[in-house]
Amino acid sequence: MALSACAAALAFSAGRASADDLNNAPLPGELPPPVITAPQAAQPATPSAAPAQSNPAPAPTPSAAGAEPEPVPIPTAPAMQGMPAPNQGAATAPKRKRIVHPAPPRETALSSDPSPTLQPNTFFATAKASERYGAIADAGGWPVVPGPLKAGAKGPAVAILRQRLAAEGDLEATAALGPNADQWDGAVTTAVKHFQSRMGLRETGIVEGATLKEMNVPAATRFKQLASSAQRLAGVNFPFGDRYVVVNLPSLSVEAVENGRVAHHYVAIVGGVEHQSPEISARISVINLNPTWTVPTSIIKKEIIPRMQRDPGYLAREKIRILDGAGNVIDPRSVNWSTERAVNYTLRQDSGAGNSLGAIRIGMPNKLAVYMHDTPSKRLFGADYRFLSHGCVRVQGVYDLAEWLLQGTPGGPTGVWDKPALLEKIKQGEREDIKLAKPVPVIWVYLTGWANSDGLVHFRDDVYGVDSVGAAAASAAPKAASAAPAQ
Repeated sequence: MALSACAAALAFSAGRASADDLNNAPLPGELPPPVITAPQAAQPATPSAAPAQSNPAPAPTPSAAGAEPEPVPIPTAPAMQGMPAPNQGAATAPKRKRIVHPAPPRETALSSDPSPTLQPNTFFATAKASERYGAIADAGGWPVVPGPLKAGAKGPAVAILRQRLAAEGDLEATAALGPNADQWDGAVTTAVKHFQSRMGLRETGIVEGATLKEMNVPAATRFKQLASSAQRLAGVNFPFGDRYVVVNLPSLSVEAVENGRVAHHYVAIVGGVEHQSPEISARISVINLNPTWTVPTSIIKKEIIPRMQRDPGYLAREKIRILDGAGNVIDPRSVNWSTERAVNYTLRQDSGAGNSLGAIRIGMPNKLAVYMHDTPSKRLFGADYRFLSHGCVRVQGVYDLAEWLLQGTPGGPTGVWDKPALLEKIKQGEREDIKLAKPVPVIWVYLTGWANSDGLVHFRDDVYGVDSVGAAAASAAPKAASAAPAQ
């Protein structure tokens, strides 16, 4: 897999830069053929205890004595490499009244499930769940739910909804039968909320919008998500230990895991489709307060040079200095911005409120140079679609995450690095690199479908479009599903 650096990118809009990060790394390399087969047209899948074993995972790299626990292998396939403003019109025209449209309702939500997305048994549980969904797909899938529907509804559409909820276990199978099966009751509301929770949606209890869309995703597609996710986990070695961090990219979330349970959930912004965040495993070793940002060469070429041609004072306003090889500051007026000469210099943005990394950078040394960080563009955390960065991961509540990571690390005004101590140090404006007393393992994964030992199955959209196992069966499924009779 090609290696590249990740740093903040400048997205120019409304006349100034907003924070972002850069990583042009491609997706992880291809894996060996999956050990899970796609559902066949007329042959029900036969569940098995576990998928077939293949080559054992390589031994973990030894760590320093007393550092972290040894990695727990998830065997079956060789480990992945790196695992990684409108027109105003003529002056004589009457001024138009500005119309403010209300924001659309938020449908995404952080999971409240205390079970981590990734645990030592996630691979096996996900592979087993894929077999179950393969059998459902082979048997014809589930009915298409008409909608929208909500409490108080009655009739055939509610009966279909009950059957759909029972198909995945959100509703007891017996509740889908009987003379009152066409009535919406409290059990249906509870089941809909349970379904929404598994999909990472707000638990409204109403079947509309994103909920209706997710409910009518074919079973064959769900199989593909589970099987593809299991394939990506095959052979991954990760030191779970007592404390670790999981970033599931499709979930747009960060989990701080402690003693096998999620201690804290955080909203995240991850790489966009053209700048995908990689799957990678590393150790968080340092918290950088008031970090500076070095502009990548690609951003200098594509953004800075054109900007400086139009607006020579841009760098000064954004507090970006030009440094030569000896670290001397160069006057921007001495650079010929009609050429690409600027790439021969280092462009570095000073720390402070407008810095593209915000006030905190979470250092996790790795070959792809990706990391987690703060951002000055905090309004973006409120969006449903948060595939907006150029590779790195921005974290809402990064101060709280930093406090959690620094547990046991001495320092700060009172002897510990709690949130007040971090805020006070940041307020002083000086750079500070705080080394963790004990590095914390972190893993970025791309799981569009997963299950753990409790059997609960979760799904997220395949935004990067990388799920491939059983793709042919999944692409044919919508036609079959739409032809399924409503019962």
